[in-house]
Amino acid sequence: MLDLRLSWLSDLCNAQLVQQGLRGLEKESLRIDPKGQLSLKPHPKLLGSALTHPYLTTDYSEAMLEFVTPPYSTNWEAVQFLCDLHTFVIRNMGDELLWSQSMPCNIPTEIEIPVANYGRSNEGRLKTVYRNGLGYRYGRKMQAISGIHFNYSLPLQFWEPYKESLQSSKSIQDFISTQYMGLIRNYRRHAWLLIYLFGASPALCKSFLEGSNMILQELEPQTWYGPYSTSLRMSRIGYRNQSQAALRISANSLEEYISGLGEAVSNSSPQFEKIGVHVDNQYRQLNTNTLQIENEYYGSIRPKPPADSTKRPLQALAKSGVEYVEVRTLDLSMLDPVGVNQTQLRFLEALLIYCLLLESPPITVEEQKEIDARDLLVAEEGRRKGLKLPRNGASVLLESWALEILSPIRIIAAILDSCDEGYVSAVDSQIAAVKESDLTPSARILANLRETGMSFIDFSLKCSESNSQYLSELALSSEKQSLLDELVQNSFSEQKILESETKLSFGDYLQDFFRR
Repeated sequence: MLDLRLSWLSDLCNAQLVQQGLRGLEKESLRIDPKGQLSLKPHPKLLGSALTHPYLTTDYSEAMLEFVTPPYSTNWEAVQFLCDLHTFVIRNMGDELLWSQSMPCNIPTEIEIPVANYGRSNEGRLKTVYRNGLGYRYGRKMQAISGIHFNYSLPLQFWEPYKESLQSSKSIQDFISTQYMGLIRNYRRHAWLLIYLFGASPALCKSFLEGSNMILQELEPQTWYGPYSTSLRMSRIGYRNQSQAALRISANSLEEYISGLGEAVSNSSPQFEKIGVHVDNQYRQLNTNTLQIENEYYGSIRPKPPADSTKRPLQALAKSGVEYVEVRTLDLSMLDPVGVNQTQLRFLEALLIYCLLLESPPITVEEQKEIDARDLLVAEEGRRKGLKLPRNGASVLLESWALEILSPIRIIAAILDSCDEGYVSAVDSQIAAVKESDLTPSARILANLRETGMSFIDFSLKCSESNSQYLSELALSSEKQSLLDELVQNSFSEQKILESETKLSFGDYLQDFFRR
């Protein structure tokens, strides 16, 4: 079946269609002072309102910037816009730097991580209270971990010919959603490969984790590291912790996904009931449900609906179906000034198309356990020589399985590479990294730490300084500078309007929000 679909895709007309997908990026990064300490300053005024700016906001913490690009038809445009945002930020944040690593900088205590503040409007308070809840539920340190999200959609004109080739009788909306859910299932099955290839967090500061850990060893007095780890961000220390381990959100259909996530945002959790909601005249969390809202679900990939400010995400998915997917596996690439590079994105795009074309049966409970175990194993020991991964009740060498996957992905890359844009070379680079683990980002980072004798903090700070210097020397076009200046002013005006229109008490606003 895969061969037939690859043959169909290689037709010139179909190849031209698939090349026109949309790509967007969301990147998190902590602000730090010149000594590598977490910034305790408010979100810089010169960057606009974090509540209403479309491209520059904050994530969990007041000190965690989030950069958002619009969707673009090329990876180059998305990375260039991300670069322009970074250049603008570097010029408007004083002597502060952007932390280059996914794992946090030196954080003496949890309470010193400032929760993001979005102002006095009910919309702003909801975002802040939600983040308070994350801190109570999972700890603030975990929320200080940063990553890159890649948003991707096939072009609308691709779907009708593809539907015809599969002889599907579904409506076009149902067909698109069904295909995206199949892609999501296959991505879950293959996410371990990205963790191996692009994991870039094999070490961390001891301030993040007190005491020894079975995964980690001491590299030097301030630094823990995993000798064979690729991504501690995706390990049990990071986002793959036990907090959501029991949460099973099925991707076997859009209906099952909506139902499972709907239950999680509707059913109260005894564990979170102990925290309370409104305690000592302050909101600790939005509610006591398993998930406060949909965004709390830490999936490696999520189906996303068209933007609709009048509906919550699940309502929008139910009404309009899936418009694109959000991939959430990537660590920050600390050796790249903006935390990601086009080689990664080209490979990821080819992988997503492979996941679309490949047959995608439902994921059973047993297979999901294998998927979870596989991801953890690769995150924590991915570079161990001769590592075997669980697959269909047996085990297979990581290298053998990776090369098996990369063969058809290279064919897809050649289809995408009509103008010699580097897709094939992006896949070839990953083939080399599979054959020689020293070429992976995690291995290169550990090699640098060993060669320099530096601590995780000092090495990451050096990278942060180097990236900042590079970005500060870039020029913004007059048009881009004017656009970003205008967006800053508009964001303050929009926040002021929201605050002036706030009439309901926050409690009543919350009731209306969840009723809706």
